Amino acid sequence: MTHNKKEVVLTGSEYNQFRDYLEGLSGILLGDGKEYLVASRLRKLMADRELPNLTELMYCMERDRQFKNNVIDAMTTNETLWLRDSHPFEILRNRVFPALAEQSSPIRIWSSACSTGQEPYSIKLTELEFRRTSSKRLPAVSVLATDLSESALSAAKEGTYPWMAIRRGMPEDQLAKYFEKTGDDAWHVGKELRQGVEFRNFNLNDSYSRLGTFDIIFCRNVLIYFSAERKRDILLKMHGALKPGGYLILGASEALSGMPDHYEMVSCNPGILYRKK
Repeated sequence: MTHNKKEVVLTGSEYNQFRDYLEGLSGILLGDGKEYLVASRLRKLMADRELPNLTELMYCMERDRQFKNNVIDAMTTNETLWLRDSHPFEILRNRVFPALAEQSSPIRIWSSACSTGQEPYSIKLTELEFRRTSSKRLPAVSVLATDLSESALSAAKEGTYPWMAIRRGMPEDQLAKYFEKTGDDAWHVGKELRQGVEFRNFNLNDSYSRLGTFDIIFCRNVLIYFSAERKRDILLKMHGALKPGGYLILGASEALSGMPDHYEMVSCNPGILYRKK
C-alpha cells in the first residue's frame, strides 16, 4: 500500500516560533518569507514521523537528540567547494604562511564551519604545496575543523568524495598527488592531507574557552546566516581566540565593519583578510 505524503502547511505563528527556536539552537536566522524553504527541507522528516505541524516537530526535537540533529542538518547549508573562491588560499600561501614561517611555535588554524571537509583539506593542501615550493621553513601546522552538522562532520572524517564533488575546484595534478581512487566514482583523501587535521562538533554560539588560541581562523560563508548582534558576538569571541597579530579570513561576500578597535583590514589584491589588533 502506498501513502501520499501530505504537503507541509505552515501558519505564520508556527513559522515564527520555529524560526526563534532554530536561532536559539544553532544561531541560524531565517528571514521573512522562508516558509517554503522550511517546508521543503523538513517535508521528509515530518512525513517519516507523521508530524502534522511544526509545533509537533519542535516537541519531538526536545525529546529526541538524534531527531533534533537531523532537523538542524536539514536546515544547514552544506554546499562547499575545493579551494573555494581561491583568493583565501592564495593569501594563505603567499602572505600568511611566509609571515608565520619564522615563528618557532606550531601554527594552529581553525576551520570554523568546515561542512563536509573541503575547506580544512584545502588548507592542508595549501600548506603542503607551500612546503614543496618555498625556501622558507614552516613550523608544524595543525587544523581544527568544526561544524554544527554531525552528518557533515561524518562525511568530512570519512573523506571520500564522488567525482562530481571532487571536480569542483580540485586541479587534476593535485587530485593525483593527494587522493586515492577507491572505486568507480570514489576518491579518498590521502594520508598527507589528513595529517594534523582534527574534526569536532561545535556550535559557534557556545563558549570558545576549550578551543585554545589560533594563528589563523577561517570563518567563511557562515556569518551571513546570523543576525547582526549574533554575528558581532561571534567576531568578538573569535578575536579572543586569535593569538596576538593572528589572522581572520572571511568569505568573499562578507565584510567586517564597526570593529576598528579589534581588527585591522589587510588588502591583499585580490582579496582581504583581517589582523587582530
